[in-house]
Order: sequence, then C-alpha cells, then structure tokens
Amino acid sequence: MNIILTAVNAKYIHSNLAVYSLRAYAKPYLDEVEIAEYTINQTTDFILMDLYKKKPDILCFSCYIWNIEYVTELIAEIHKLLPEVPIWLGGPEVSYDAVQVLESYPQVTGIMKGEGEETFLEVLDYYHGKSSNLSDIPGLTYREDGQIRENPWRTVMDLSKVPFVYQDIDKFENKIIYYESSRGCPFSCSYCLSSVDKCLRFRNLDLVKKELQFFLDHKIPQVKFVDRTFNCNQKHAMAVWSYIYEHDNGITNFHFEVAADILTEEEIALLHKMRPGLVQLEIGVQSTNPDTITEIHRKMDFQKVAEIVRQINAGKNVHQHLDLIAGLPYEGLDSFQKSFDEVYAVRPEQLQLGFLKVLKGSYMAEHQEEYKLIHKDKPPYEVLSTKWLSYDDVLVLKSVEEMVETFYNSGQFGSTIEHLEQYFSSAFEMYCRMGRFYEEQGYHKRSHSRIGRYEILLEFIKTAVPEESLVFFQELLTFDLYLRENVKNRPAFAGDYTVKKEELFHLYDEVFPREEALAGYAGKHQRRMIHIEKFQYDILSERKEKKETLILLDYQKRNPLNHQAKVIRLPIET
Repeated sequence: MNIILTAVNAKYIHSNLAVYSLRAYAKPYLDEVEIAEYTINQTTDFILMDLYKKKPDILCFSCYIWNIEYVTELIAEIHKLLPEVPIWLGGPEVSYDAVQVLESYPQVTGIMKGEGEETFLEVLDYYHGKSSNLSDIPGLTYREDGQIRENPWRTVMDLSKVPFVYQDIDKFENKIIYYESSRGCPFSCSYCLSSVDKCLRFRNLDLVKKELQFFLDHKIPQVKFVDRTFNCNQKHAMAVWSYIYEHDNGITNFHFEVAADILTEEEIALLHKMRPGLVQLEIGVQSTNPDTITEIHRKMDFQKVAEIVRQINAGKNVHQHLDLIAGLPYEGLDSFQKSFDEVYAVRPEQLQLGFLKVLKGSYMAEHQEEYKLIHKDKPPYEVLSTKWLSYDDVLVLKSVEEMVETFYNSGQFGSTIEHLEQYFSSAFEMYCRMGRFYEEQGYHKRSHSRIGRYEILLEFIKTAVPEESLVFFQELLTFDLYLRENVKNRPAFAGDYTVKKEELFHLYDEVFPREEALAGYAGKHQRRMIHIEKFQYDILSERKEKKETLILLDYQKRNPLNHQAKVIRLPIET
C-alpha cells in the first residue's frame, strides 16, 4: 500500500515535525508511508502533478492556517483524478470544526483530530484489515454510508512513546530542526489553541539528552524547541539547559519559547554562563495592559518580565525576541502604544508586532460578538477591527510594524535609531512618523535595496532633526553600515573615504606592530577583513560629542548575537 503524508510548509527551510512523527510512530507500515513536503511558494499545479505521479492508495494532508487554502484546492482537484483514493486531513486547522470541514469538502474521507500518532496508526490498521470499524478509533470524524460520524476525542499519549524522527539527518540538510520535549501548556491564553490541551506532559529526560547529543554531534546549526512554555517546569528546563551548556559544540543554537516572569535566579545565572549565541529566547508579552492580560486569561507581571529581560540583556550573550499582539480585548491604539513603548524600552534584540489571529476552537473565536471582533474570512483569520481598535488604527499599526521590521529588527541601524529616538516623544511616535513619511513618499509601494534603506532613513532624519545635527547622523549611518558589512562601493551619504593612505600605512607599519592589542592586524591578509574609518564625532559615545575618533572594524570577529563586527578604538597620534 502506498500512503502519502503531505506537508505544505511556509518556507523551504521549515520542516513539518507532525508528519515525521506520524510516520515514525506507524512502525509496522514504515516502508509503505512516504512523506511529501512542499512549500506555499510552489504552485498548486506542481504539487497536484507531483502527488498524482506518486499514485497514492491513501492521501493525508497536514493542515495549518498558512496552508489550508492550498490543501483545500488540492483535495478538490486530486479527487477528480483519483476518486477512489481516501483523503484524510489532520492538524489544528481542521480539528476543531471537523464536521463543518467534512460538510464543506465532500472529497474528504475523514479527519484525525488533535494528537495524531496513535490515531494514524489505527487508521492504517483499519485499511490493512486489522480492525473492521472506524467507529472503534478515538479521535476521528469521518464519512460513512453518506453520514458524518464523530468519535470521541482520544486521550493524550505518553510523549516518550513518540520515536525520534531525525535518525536520517541528511534529509533535513539546510532546514530548521524542530524538537518537542513537552506537549500541552499550563496557561489558558484565550487566543491560543495550546490552552485547549490541558494535559501538560514531558518527554523522558534521558531520551531528551540522548537526542540533544545527536544534534550536537551532527553540528546542527539551529534546533527550535516547539514546547509552548519551555520553562513551565523548572527541573525540566534546568536539566535541558545544563546539558546543552555542558556539551556545547560551539556551533548549534537552541531556540526556546519561555515565560520570562517565572524564570528563577538559578535559571538566569545558568543563562549568563552560556556561550554567546548558544541559546535564544522568545518571550510572548502580547500586552502590558492589566485589563487585557486578565481578559485573555494570561498570568503575567510585566514589571517582573522587564526586569528579567534586562538582567538577561546585561549578560550580552542571549538573543531575546519579544512579541506583542494587536487586536486583543481592551487594547485600543493608545493602550497599544503604551504596551509598545514599555516593551521597546527593555531593548530586546527583536520586537515582533503581530496581529491577532482568530483561530478556530479558541476562546477568542467563541467571543467574537462580545468583542465586536471582525476578522478576515480567509486564513490566517487576521483581525480587522474590534470594539476598541478601528480598522484605521489597524492600518497605523501595520505601518509601524513595517518600520520596526525594517529599521529595528533588521539590526542594521542600531546606533542611528537609538540617537534618533531622542527627537520624539516616544519610540512609537517615531515609528508612526516614519510610516507616514514612507507613505507620503510612495516608498511603501516598492521594495528597496540595502543601501536604499539607509538613504531613505537619512531623508526621514532630515525632516526630524536640526540641520546642525545632520553630519552627526550621516556619520552614525556610515558607522551602522560598516558595522554590519565591509562594503566596497562607498554610498554617497558616507562622503569621501575619511582615512588618507599615509595614515593607513602609518597604522599598518608602525601602530599595529607596536600595540600588543593590534599586532594581529599587521599582516596583509588581515587587512582585507577590516575597515578603518575616521569620524568627526565620538561615534561610540552615548552623547553627541564632537571629538575626532578613529575606529577599526574586524569582520572576522563578529558578535554572534547581532553579526556586528568587532569594534576597536584606535589611537589618534598628532
């Protein structure tokens, strides 16, 4: 029998842990089950043709908000070509309204609801004649004799029984590795489907350590834990973090989603010991409005979150990514601005401004009418307006999101943006003004080159700061540019190269050999991997101080958190 598990991923670098787990659990049929992975960047025609050529006997699709439109188009077309082939769906996008999905798509045989490993295996047993009735399989909604039948949900399984799926690691070359050490979530956030599964359970730590060592031995670039709140169990979190700290291979990065306000002093102390770039943390703040936090059933003390984020930042070794969600109850534009400014003030490496997705089966979806919550009918069901937030407000936030993504999250304009903030009443106001400027100039209608973004930012700066400060900001932009990239074609805003040849020869031939800290830069090979720049201002000072400064940037010694070159202040000799 030829059974195809189909995954349509958002990007090529993504992999679908769910389908690999289903196949690994169905051990008796391992040779019969094939995984077919595609991306939403491929045409449905291509996927249709490829699936048809595989000649499946059973066709299964993994369904999420990012791929459901592709899946529904595919099942309609492939059913015309292979009308006798059973089509099964699974995943969060079809689990919570399974009857409605079957009513809408008569081509579908049935839906495996929720956790799928045991259900998938029993469905295959049915098709192999080992069981006679689909009605005996928990977790199914299916079509039989022209009727839609719904079985009870399946009891959650022991996570340690799920086989490790990465033994053939070559299949995942150039892809992010997703790993699961727990399922379920202790919290009940109303916008999230993880709150539906109240049964939090953990994979056996001996198994986890063995599997982590596999990743370390194979020098996997990044492993993303998909645990919903990784640190909800301190013993489990400390065991995992201690293991990767003690067995660090100098290459692998581990990504964790955590609740910052429950991090303990012991956990923070361990994080401070980590190699820069060994771990990165994603922290879902969502809002700092206490009424909003209460209404969405979260438990969070933002002042504690802010303090802990600052403590971790002080170590300068852990990348932190903080999230906000626009469109939550009691969060209007003014409230969201306050949330934004409070989160921005703790200076995470990235601030993700997201928009509420009204997921099927979530508490938020059930209370749409109460919140006057209007959202798009098409996935990902993004908010359009609420009782507190108009669509005009949403458009403002969309503009802010784009500006934050371009000028903050990119990490390309750090020094410039930090000084520019001082000319505005708040960071939020600055990004609002940027967004309006972008639209007024028509820049939002087209894409821009890397250098083009620097030039646009300088244009905006000219509208916001006194003329006497422009030279300072041009130097900041020049510094930010060379901090990330050893560009060969000098942009116009940077002006002429500021270091004369005789100065360079003096540095190479006399200063570098003489200064112990600079001795490594004397060789000709090293010179190709450094850049030396002279500024009128002390570009490394927090203040705008006019003081001639000479700086060396070393591109071989980049900061693993932000990829910035190492910066060395050079002596200026008179």
